[in-house]
Amino acid sequence: METTWAKISANLKKTLDAGLFKVWVAPLRADVSNGEMRILAPNDFMAAWVERHLPDSLREAAAPILGIAPKDIDIKVDVASVTERSPRPVADVVGRILPRPQASLPIRQPALKPVEQWRYTFDDFVTGPSNRMAFAAARDISQGGEVHTLFVNANPGLGKTHLVQAAGAALSGISSAQKVAYLTAEEFASRFVRAVKSRELEALKYNLCELDVLLLEDIHFLQRKKAMQEMILAIIKNLEAKKGRIIFTSSFAPKELQDMDPQLLSHFCSGILTLMDKPDEVMRREILKRKAKVFQVHLPDEVCSILAQRLDGDIRQLESCLKSMCFKAKLLKCGLSRELAMEAMAQYATNRHTLDMPEIIRLVCESYGIQESQLKSKSRKKECVQGRNTIFYLARKHTSLSLEDIGNVFNRRHTTVMRNITAVEQELARQSVVGRQIARTVDLIERQVQM
Repeated sequence: METTWAKISANLKKTLDAGLFKVWVAPLRADVSNGEMRILAPNDFMAAWVERHLPDSLREAAAPILGIAPKDIDIKVDVASVTERSPRPVADVVGRILPRPQASLPIRQPALKPVEQWRYTFDDFVTGPSNRMAFAAARDISQGGEVHTLFVNANPGLGKTHLVQAAGAALSGISSAQKVAYLTAEEFASRFVRAVKSRELEALKYNLCELDVLLLEDIHFLQRKKAMQEMILAIIKNLEAKKGRIIFTSSFAPKELQDMDPQLLSHFCSGILTLMDKPDEVMRREILKRKAKVFQVHLPDEVCSILAQRLDGDIRQLESCLKSMCFKAKLLKCGLSRELAMEAMAQYATNRHTLDMPEIIRLVCESYGIQESQLKSKSRKKECVQGRNTIFYLARKHTSLSLEDIGNVFNRRHTTVMRNITAVEQELARQSVVGRQIARTVDLIERQVQM
């Protein structure tokens, strides 16, 4: 019933960001009856996004109107709307590799703006055994060398964004005439959805095909998104035809990606494939020294060595610990000392033993107040879903288990594991309510496994 949905929609508008509401909620229609809510979205991508991100918000917004939160929310594509608005499937529109548009083509889609200030450069990138290959390939791309396609695979916090932005900064510095675009796959997806709604897909493709260099992060976000993959494939082919250059990043290797166009996977593997791993102790020491210079503090060699030996996590952990020390030293009006370092490291997982799956499950169950049997069930309760996803994320980060092995523990497919790890990464990156909750849980668990 439209009146009921209008009231629920009004509640959503009060709680959601204005831009998010306009893009993801305003186009929806809904039927509400017998405690069930049926959401109709204009296309597959929007339906999938709403299903992944908005169920809790929908329930909270509906509860005051219905007197109780709806038990089930069924999110489907509005077939009638798609048929009425689009005479051809989106995939057909995007999949064609068109010749370069003529000047008369009305380009209303906003052009890709150049990055005004790159955050990182090659000069402040610390190299070592874990990332030397990726660094050399990215630098070769920025200098117009032999490498035209680079695929960087690394867990969060190990420097993927630093490396890609450093390449972008170098390319922009060499020639302002080069058209360089830096995008996350999620940003590309948002542009794509806006273009679908405004019937400006060809304009978007035109803008992207004008590029000389494409830097595209988190490509795994485009799994199962056929139409978007087809557009990316068209852009890649255009870049290859004019000797352009591309850098992809992902938390997964190409062989682990699912529901990806075979041609797209082939292009990922056509250049340099490289893995970036955790920094060793020598690298950690150098990273700390450089961070100390940025923070404009004196870091004694003894203190630097202690931190480098004990903090064996990712680069973000090193930076966070050093920031905490600097802040406390400022409050106490003292220098960075051994005692201050020991106090700061007490808040981090130092010299920890390796987390295995049983311990991860135990700690997550304690954190969320749930039983292991609930995690292995088909329950879709918020705490169960969030608990499972947290386990997937921690297992990927701290164990050598494959995606298939992780999924087998919970009778889930490896594709489900990958999808949920990706969802966790996105929530963490956005620092959403769910993302902050997961971040606190992960931080607490990693602190508890000290020696």
